[in-house]
Amino acid sequence: MHDPIYEEAYQGHIIKIYHDPDAESPRQWSNLGTLICWHRRYRLGDSHQFDSPEAFLRNLANVSDQSDLLLDQLRERAGHKAITLPVFIYDHSGLAMNTIGFHCPWDSGQVGFVYVTLEVVRKEFGVKRVTKALREKAEDILRGEIVSYDAYLGGRVYGYVIEQDGEEIDACWGFVGDYETGCLPEARQAVPVRSPGQTPQSTSAQAQAHP
Repeated sequence: MHDPIYEEAYQGHIIKIYHDPDAESPRQWSNLGTLICWHRRYRLGDSHQFDSPEAFLRNLANVSDQSDLLLDQLRERAGHKAITLPVFIYDHSGLAMNTIGFHCPWDSGQVGFVYVTLEVVRKEFGVKRVTKALREKAEDILRGEIVSYDAYLGGRVYGYVIEQDGEEIDACWGFVGDYETGCLPEARQAVPVRSPGQTPQSTSAQAQAHP
């Protein structure tokens, strides 16, 4: 196992935070949206059979191949069937992904879409009509899925190990995102509560971050 990226003494135990070497892609989770991408070098998102963004939008909008609608018109038609957000990628010393685009015009560009059909939204939320508020809620969920996938692409997936007297007593992996807000608080909650009268190993927590 590699060196921890962070460790601290807490409640008489040692918490160590590591990068997760076998992290599962968030696209393996139960997601509301479907992420489809086109890239010459990387396999990204979910599997699909569309050879181009135009083919995808035609299918989503239920428009035949013989139609001469422009791409913007196809997007508008697709919007009556689904909630669709563009997805952008930044490829420079690693990959990053978002739904708003990047400032660098040379190493970034649109790579695909994340979408959910209105039928799926109605079924998921148990409603007959997708209101503006519900559409915005679904969009937020889709953006959150891309945030998680971006963290995965960037290697920001962590796990913790809890030790006592040099022995591992607990561990958990697969925390996506900044470890300070997810993995570490979970690790602290997992530390066993000391019995009354038990002498702690340390009277105060000492933390050390590793470069």
